[in-house]
Amino acid sequence: MMGSATKEADNEWHDKEIRFDIKVEQLVLRRGEFVIDSMSSIEDTKGNNGESGEMRITNLRLIWVSTANYKTNLSIGYGSVININIRTANSRLRGTTQALYVLTKFNGSRFEFIFTNLVRDSPRLFTTVQAVFRAYDTSKMYRELKLRGAVIKDKELIILPEEKVFNKIPGVWNLSADQGNLGTFFLTNVRVVWHANLAENFNVSIPYIQIKSVRVRESKFGPALVLSTSTRSGSYVLGFRVDPAEKLGLVHKEVQALYDTYSADPVFGVQYSVEEQAPQLQDLKVPQVVDDVEIVDTEESSRDALAAYYADGSKGFDRDPALNPYLGLAVETLQEGVTMENLWSVL
Repeated sequence: MMGSATKEADNEWHDKEIRFDIKVEQLVLRRGEFVIDSMSSIEDTKGNNGESGEMRITNLRLIWVSTANYKTNLSIGYGSVININIRTANSRLRGTTQALYVLTKFNGSRFEFIFTNLVRDSPRLFTTVQAVFRAYDTSKMYRELKLRGAVIKDKELIILPEEKVFNKIPGVWNLSADQGNLGTFFLTNVRVVWHANLAENFNVSIPYIQIKSVRVRESKFGPALVLSTSTRSGSYVLGFRVDPAEKLGLVHKEVQALYDTYSADPVFGVQYSVEEQAPQLQDLKVPQVVDDVEIVDTEESSRDALAAYYADGSKGFDRDPALNPYLGLAVETLQEGVTMENLWSVL
């Protein structure tokens, strides 16, 4: 072995497992994990009916902690979730109401969780959990090793959101076959990708979260870069030879540096932001304000135009018609002091 640098991957149970009544330190967010939303007054209707608690929705899991006793808690990794839907449930605190049903599978067993929001007329629990789970489920390329995936197009890497390519290295042989396959390395901030030059669909995408060690070892093809993956990803041992051989040390150092950087601040690819809540109705009400305006009452403005027109008691005969420029028609002559504009202004 020419050189080695081994770094065990962080404990990755948070998004894969279901844990009950765990210790406080396991409720603490791991590196790369962040809280998307937090809600109080959430009842664990299935396991602790009648007991209110706090729900924290992170990018990796659901965390529920009882308000009465923090030792009563749940950690539900999204990787164990099969389905999320909304159905009717019987809550001791809310009665018959709509609740969030989370169906999961872990270690060969199925678990069902029911959560009820004790705040009436609030869909926040439903919308946020479903949207975050959808974001997790559609970002697996950040976290799962993928063989022969749709990751290369026209000999270029299909970039993920939040992904940055730091180097493209030609002349890299994949040593999985007896004769080896010549291909190209892509080194990014979240994974290592290799593809064969002659067949783009012959490829492997290895997220750093699944890498257990990065080493240089001897092989029957000479010194090779060896990436060992975690048990969860299949415990693969992937060997790559770099041409020319003098570049192997540099490639090894670069992969190791990117792996170390990722391990210090992992990127899990779950992108979701809570929309700003709509303001309450009372917050939108504007108090009535009396304008400080003095209204000047003139003889013309105070005149009741209709009364002036119809209550002509002295009128004993029709007045002669005359062309009215305002209407462009011949009309009966108006009373003195009354204009056609005055009459139309009351309509």
